[in-house]
Amino acid sequence: MSDRADVIVIGGGIVGTSSAFFLRRRQRSVILLERGLTGQQASGVNFGGVRRQGRALTQLAMSNRALATWQRSKELLGEDVEFLPSGHTRVCYHAHDAEYFHRYAAEARAYGLDLEVLDGAAMFRRFPFLGREVLAASISPLDGHANPRLAAPAFGRAAARLGARIVENTEIVRVEKEAGGFRVESAAGEVYRAEQVLICAGAWANALSMQFGEPVPLVARGPQMAVTEPVPYVFGSSMGVYTSIKEESVYFRQIPRGNIVLGGGPAGPADAVTCRASVLPENTVQQMAQFRRLVPALAALHVIRVWSGVESYLPDSEPVIGASSTTDGLFYAFGFSGSGFQIGPGVGETLAELIDTGATSMALDAFSIRRFGNGMALQSASASASVEASS
Repeated sequence: MSDRADVIVIGGGIVGTSSAFFLRRRQRSVILLERGLTGQQASGVNFGGVRRQGRALTQLAMSNRALATWQRSKELLGEDVEFLPSGHTRVCYHAHDAEYFHRYAAEARAYGLDLEVLDGAAMFRRFPFLGREVLAASISPLDGHANPRLAAPAFGRAAARLGARIVENTEIVRVEKEAGGFRVESAAGEVYRAEQVLICAGAWANALSMQFGEPVPLVARGPQMAVTEPVPYVFGSSMGVYTSIKEESVYFRQIPRGNIVLGGGPAGPADAVTCRASVLPENTVQQMAQFRRLVPALAALHVIRVWSGVESYLPDSEPVIGASSTTDGLFYAFGFSGSGFQIGPGVGETLAELIDTGATSMALDAFSIRRFGNGMALQSASASASVEASS
């Protein structure tokens, strides 16, 4: 089996596996190297929201591209990742946030995202189950959700069926530029070579980008996820609270089996060295209190399981996507700050286009790693203006 390919992809999350898939569709040979199992960390432990609304306007073109892939995912991948185009709704408790809903809807329309904003009585007619503190709702009818435990592995298997080599349980410790391309070495001493390399290793990406003189202020954090006992299936749209107050944040979606998946609130501890993250009990208690505030009729529901994983955050909450600023043939995609699941296939398709042709129709300047070249101090990702439904 060859240890050489046109492209080596480091990282087997939703971005890495979809990049491998789209590169193979362009007939580029690919080796994907994953330190654990595909989809094991951030891509497999997140909320599963397939939402465009609430994203920075700079991300919407790629997010729209991703939605087109989600809509065709069963056909493209040959298996069901449980994508449901059930809609996504944001709600708020504060007047200034309700004003923002209208402003964002007007701005997003120019980027192909059509939203419906409802206030007061009109909102309660549509969503009679909401708590009476809710002031407004912003509805994105074409968004939805999917199963994060299925998605990245499905992209990996589809890439493998097209001829990609997927190598799991392989930690990469060194990437070097050499004549004709790159030399990639694992912790076990295995060596792989390629003309081009894509690093999309999530919370572990900075250890590799630093080898090329491109450190970034990456922070590892753990989402606080929970799932309830099953109840009759009534909530089609996934829903989340938009707020600048972390303690008020909660989001939920119901799966057809009846269970309600919950997230939100302050992030928990995560450690990229040990590859472990924790759910803090006090966060789950707070999460459930906010869930009851949002949907009072569900106050009696019991949580049956909690989980977390290692996610990577950057201080401006924007990912790094695109070419290295120091090394030809090197590309990055990481630091999605809890919002990489929906946009992942769009990033993978865009990077495949960029790696294969040297250009892309997507504007990537806002995501360049160059923005950290001025020695930007490490900041808390919580400095972003609001807390949003994950992914």
